[in-house]
Amino acid sequence: MTNILIIDDEKDIRDLIGDILKDEGYSVRLAGNSDDCMTAINEEVPSLMILDIWLKDSRMDGIDILKSVKRDNPDVPVVIISGHGNIEIAVAAIKQGAYDFIEKPFNIDQLMVVVSRAMETSRLRRENADLRRRDVTSSDMLGSSPAFKLLKSQLDKVTKSNGRVMLSGPAGSGKELAARFIHSNSARASAAFVTVSSATIEPERMEEVLFGRETPERGVEKGLLEQGHGGVVYFDEVADMPLGTQSKILRVLTEQQFTRVGGAQKVRVDLRVISSTSRDLRSEIDLGRFRQELYDRLNVVPIQVPSLEERREDIPELTAHFIDMFHRSQGLTLRHLSPDAEALLQTMTWPGNVRQLRNVIERVLILGDGAGPIMVHELPGQEAPSDSGGSYVIGGAIANLPLREAREVFEREYLLAQINRFGGNISKTAGFVGMERSALHRKLKSLGVVSSAKGGEDEDEN
Repeated sequence: MTNILIIDDEKDIRDLIGDILKDEGYSVRLAGNSDDCMTAINEEVPSLMILDIWLKDSRMDGIDILKSVKRDNPDVPVVIISGHGNIEIAVAAIKQGAYDFIEKPFNIDQLMVVVSRAMETSRLRRENADLRRRDVTSSDMLGSSPAFKLLKSQLDKVTKSNGRVMLSGPAGSGKELAARFIHSNSARASAAFVTVSSATIEPERMEEVLFGRETPERGVEKGLLEQGHGGVVYFDEVADMPLGTQSKILRVLTEQQFTRVGGAQKVRVDLRVISSTSRDLRSEIDLGRFRQELYDRLNVVPIQVPSLEERREDIPELTAHFIDMFHRSQGLTLRHLSPDAEALLQTMTWPGNVRQLRNVIERVLILGDGAGPIMVHELPGQEAPSDSGGSYVIGGAIANLPLREAREVFEREYLLAQINRFGGNISKTAGFVGMERSALHRKLKSLGVVSSAKGGEDEDEN
């Protein structure tokens, strides 16, 4: 960003400075009064301002504009120029945050030295701001299951555009991670990623949080949309957004501008919007809780994020990632899953999805038995092994069945668990249980099990 805003009530002066800076390769905008100046700032915050102290026919003089800029955009350097300069004006300008003061008539070489230094200051401030606001949350996507590969393929495609994306999927499945992946692999990666938690913001405060506010006591307080300018705004669980706010968000998406609460001037923003939901938004529309027009605006590219049970094959890889992450971030013992524990994790039900798996692993590492492999009895709902010679306790229902029927119940449940564990891949299931694929199909048929395998007998080893 190399745009410089020049504000001077004398057309000849602002044109002269503009031509000089254009010759040096800078992008220049011109304003002849305070209203034009403030409009230009709202349209796009400049890298540098060259500001005349005295502005005829303006509501604000240069010092007033300087105060406003330093309040709302403190990282923008402002160089003050004046034909009526004296030491008192210079001191007042510097006290209010001006970068430097140049008296008219000015020397062109002097002007260029000041501009060059101020632009370097602007660049360093922007880089520091980017580093401060950039979220360090990982956006790594891990997995190799067919369901994950399909998701990853869709996400890779949308990173190349600015289209609005709607991520749907159950709670805890990783929708925010998918949104961060889009952001970090897009042209906006160096800009902000701002999350709007629609469910946690009080409805009566939603507009202030999103649009910001202006008060005489505290001046301008930027909202989340303004903080996300140039980057991505992620609406988490968008179905929880109040209806009144939905209509205003719809207007922002249409016009790319809004007014702060208590303010009068329009604020322009350049945003890419990604939203997510774990609800059926069409049902919410039918119930009158979500606006059809907003749905149409947000749902340009719909992407379904699979549940953990749809990608059980990824559980070992995800678990290894979480163990390593907790080791690095919390200093917890670096361990690995025993084969039995890995198999159990792949056959458990996961209503909380990836978030629940992460919590389970963190709990195991905190309360675990030491530095050895993670054993089955350490997992939630499992009891420590007893001194019963390795015997198993048979449940009451199966204990009352004849041997043949009990064996069929066991085989059916066991094979269903393994098929789910391997994501419906019959080839991998057959390999693990030690059967030929055709024999496994016959066994499933004899047990009355209808396999949901993708591709059936032709499933590849991918």
